[in-house]
Amino acid sequence: MKALINQPDQVVTEALQGMVMAAPDLIQLHENPHYVLRADAPKTGKVALVSGGGSGHEPMHAGFVGRGMLDAACPGAIFTSPTPDQIQAASAAVNGGQGILHIVKNYTGDVLNFQMAAELLQNDGIEIHSVVIDDDVAVKDSLYTAGRRGVGATVLAEKICGAAAEAGANLNAITALCTSINDSARSMGLALSPCTNPETGQPSFTLGENEIEYGIGIHGEPGRQRIPWQPADNLTEKLMLPIIEDLPFKRGDEVLLFINGLGATPLLELNIVYRAAEKLASQHGLKVSRRLVGAYMTSLDMAGVSITLLRLDESMRTYWDAPVCTPALRWGC
Repeated sequence: MKALINQPDQVVTEALQGMVMAAPDLIQLHENPHYVLRADAPKTGKVALVSGGGSGHEPMHAGFVGRGMLDAACPGAIFTSPTPDQIQAASAAVNGGQGILHIVKNYTGDVLNFQMAAELLQNDGIEIHSVVIDDDVAVKDSLYTAGRRGVGATVLAEKICGAAAEAGANLNAITALCTSINDSARSMGLALSPCTNPETGQPSFTLGENEIEYGIGIHGEPGRQRIPWQPADNLTEKLMLPIIEDLPFKRGDEVLLFINGLGATPLLELNIVYRAAEKLASQHGLKVSRRLVGAYMTSLDMAGVSITLLRLDESMRTYWDAPVCTPALRWGC
């Protein structure tokens, strides 16, 4: 394996240090335990948003810490859940006195550790709400989950709910909004190649030269089936139809269409997928009024793509359009 790393056991620490050095006006790093928080944290009088998960999915989550998004992120080791003490410490550090929302992807370790941290924080008198994101339609259960996996809707929830918190919404309102986003979003992905863990130097799975993993998870979990390579338009349709049919979306729905690269997919290819996905959405009577294309929730160096559709209401549109200032998203900074 060739990679731009030093010591494998220092990959996460050095990456976090570099991220904070590149955006010192936006974020700060706490070590032992690791967590990233807003440079101006805590924000008194504001609901705090905290999320986290295994490293390897950058810019998720630390890249989304800042004004209008997360107050703190807890990065675990590569593909490993953050620990309860990380989550507890990060949450306490950004507590502004108006309660805290934990946004948790539905992976067993994440769910259990966030629950444990929430209990500890509640014992200290801090009000904690949690929303578990489970938007992946590919499979019901996988190597890491009981129930559906949490994928692309996490990015959308962190952006929209972060804007609501910045605007002064209370904890109950933000929790309800986050729940509505999860209920209104569906996602699915595929992989053209595996990812390689820098800590082990080993690929997470193997694919034949002409094979695609259809319905892949962001840790390399198996999807629905192995299929032969097909043109981009065909593969996009194979992702879009299960998404549209699952909610199900209805003709006339206004939606946000999110095309996400898994780490090694060129933007050129993501735009080809976007082209096909919006055409398919229009053919099914959906009005695409908000769009996002890029690598926002990755799987190390995996080549592949995931698609997320979110059915929008007025508050989601308003908060999506609000300014945000994080290392990964600088809209109106």
